[in-house]
Amino acid sequence: MCFYGANGIGKTNLLDAIYYLCFTKSYFSSNEQLNVGTGFSGFRVEGVFETATEEQRIACIYRDSKKEIQNGGKTYPRLSDHIGKYPAVMIAPDDAELITDGSELRRKFIDGILSQTSPAYLEHLLYYNKLLNQRNAYLKQLEGRQPDNGLMESYDIRLVQHGNALYEARRAFTETFVPLAQQLYEQIAGSTEKVGIAYQSALNDDSFEQILLQNRYRDGQAWRTTQGLHKDDWAFTLNDMPLRQSGSQGQRKSFLFAMKLAQYRYLQQQLQQQPLLLLDDVFEKLDETRMQNLLALVMSDDFGQVFITDTHLSRLQQAFAHCPGQVQYISLPVGGMID
Repeated sequence: MCFYGANGIGKTNLLDAIYYLCFTKSYFSSNEQLNVGTGFSGFRVEGVFETATEEQRIACIYRDSKKEIQNGGKTYPRLSDHIGKYPAVMIAPDDAELITDGSELRRKFIDGILSQTSPAYLEHLLYYNKLLNQRNAYLKQLEGRQPDNGLMESYDIRLVQHGNALYEARRAFTETFVPLAQQLYEQIAGSTEKVGIAYQSALNDDSFEQILLQNRYRDGQAWRTTQGLHKDDWAFTLNDMPLRQSGSQGQRKSFLFAMKLAQYRYLQQQLQQQPLLLLDDVFEKLDETRMQNLLALVMSDDFGQVFITDTHLSRLQQAFAHCPGQVQYISLPVGGMID
């Protein structure tokens, strides 16, 4: 399904609304107030998801700084209970930051995949972050004084429990993910360059228990937990060279799209269903050959429903000329109302 129209009329917002219904949050902003219209105190996003066996109406309601998610009119006890029920993958213009920016974006990317496929992983992640915040708050209030070892040990025992589970899941995921990314890179770029994704964690070389113990004095001086799963990163390489420094623009774009479609394939394999694929303004991000390779992939039987935005109807029609009848074109006029 293709949405077209001039810049600034809400095409990206439409895709983000679909994403919101899948993840209970915006793809672009973690600040809910930025999603509230001027003069309003909240918002409601609602949509119907159809599968081969059922139809469900999902509603996300934000009001008075509180959020609730409803499935078929019933409110979830916890927002996390909804994650993974309707998997989706978004590709947007700013996604290049996944390669060029800091480690936090890469952790969010990996955590987002694993949280959709494993409720246990999401539980461990939520508990780990809660404990980490409590530990950091305690260290901060000490203002550089040495912490109480007994209290620190109580934090660390629980951090180790949840951290080890996260580490093992991330390590196993990376081993499975690399071949998927390699195959898709070759299909998009038309090249057999070697894709590398290396999991970088302090736990690769030592136990988490020892890491926390060895850094206890340093943590006290820094007022925060300096080592742990919250510092993990993934190094991206192409032909064993760092992609961030040495990759060309075309190589980086191909690598990024391969990562996103590998995310799709992984979700598809783990959940035994086809995620939604949301492509926001992608036509200007790849050259014509790579774009045709990408479109051939997403229009194959391996992919489910695809939503695409662009400013030009003619460009969309030309891109999908080889598959008449399979694509629906929807004009999004000024004001954001669909024809």
